[in-house]
Amino acid sequence: MTADFPKAEFEARTARAQRAMAAAGVDALFCTTEPEMRYFTGFRTRFWESPTRPWFLVLPATGGPIVVIPEIGAALMAETWVDDIRTWSSPAAEDDGVSLLADALAPFSRIAMPMGRETQLRMPLMDFERLRGGLPGAEFVDGSALVRDLRMVKSEAEIDVIRRIAHIAGDAFDRAPELFYAGQSLDDAFRAFKVALLEAGADDVPYLVGDAGPGGYGDIISPPDATPLRAGDVFMLDTGAALTGYFCDFDRNFAIEKASDAARRGHARLHAATDAALAAARPGARCSDLFRAMAAVIDDGGAGVGRYGHGLGLQLTEPPSLIDFDETVLRPGMVLTLEPSLTVGPGAMLVGEENIVVRDGPPELLTRRAPADLPVLKGGQAV
Repeated sequence: MTADFPKAEFEARTARAQRAMAAAGVDALFCTTEPEMRYFTGFRTRFWESPTRPWFLVLPATGGPIVVIPEIGAALMAETWVDDIRTWSSPAAEDDGVSLLADALAPFSRIAMPMGRETQLRMPLMDFERLRGGLPGAEFVDGSALVRDLRMVKSEAEIDVIRRIAHIAGDAFDRAPELFYAGQSLDDAFRAFKVALLEAGADDVPYLVGDAGPGGYGDIISPPDATPLRAGDVFMLDTGAALTGYFCDFDRNFAIEKASDAARRGHARLHAATDAALAAARPGARCSDLFRAMAAVIDDGGAGVGRYGHGLGLQLTEPPSLIDFDETVLRPGMVLTLEPSLTVGPGAMLVGEENIVVRDGPPELLTRRAPADLPVLKGGQAV
């Protein structure tokens, strides 16, 4: 395995976390999920797709991470910067790493772990209750804000990877005139685009959704079927392609053969809403400010998506949310999607999406921005 980042990157992340832990008055951080394991160790594997085995990370207030993991992961973890690797043979009938984890946590009295919105416990609840019962002197407290604040602000190394995968996906979208055409089935269009993403240099395409319909589309999360693209359809693809474990997340809209006036106007309004968000995206602004800036342009009560963007990085969607109740203050280094949406007719909507990084001053676009005019694919050509 070639390390995705140098050791100094992980040392810096650990140091930031330990400063935050000291400020919060906790002496250990305990995590069970893949993004945190990757963030602190660099351990990257698709083996997380199997729910059979739990994986544990303990970050003490001083020193390096402690990982308590199934033996099957020992060789790969040994290639990371982590020195303290404790393993057991998993799956185990009676004790699937709980005793070993309890030993690792025993020295600590106030243990933070993610408990809030957009978190999960990736171990059996019964095992977690056994763990707590075996540590009667320990207090488990909510570390959601601590972890969220760490991961929301990206290093320049992280930003560079996200920029690269965004450009790779942009290269694939640029091939739209040769990839998509009237009469093509949705599933064939999706398949062609996945191949184009891999040919452009993506490691993987874990997420690809979209839809097509006359003048707009009604569903932006379903898998494709054999429905053909028809003249007058607006076809949208939204990709979460990945590179060394980091995602881009943006979409592009194309009209097939011809575009209705309503679709053209809607697409132009999405572009204007994105302009408004770009103007508002400054350090010190709040996520709710960006939402309201876009909503003022959209002005149709929303299109059922629920928010107009989110954080991006190790996960396809991360905190914060661009929504009216999220008061997160923007800071330089935060990577966000701008994702306005609007209705263009009964059962028809349009969604636009770009990826940015907050900077001192104007934000940096990580994606090559979609044009204001809705592209029309005619006979295999965009006009």
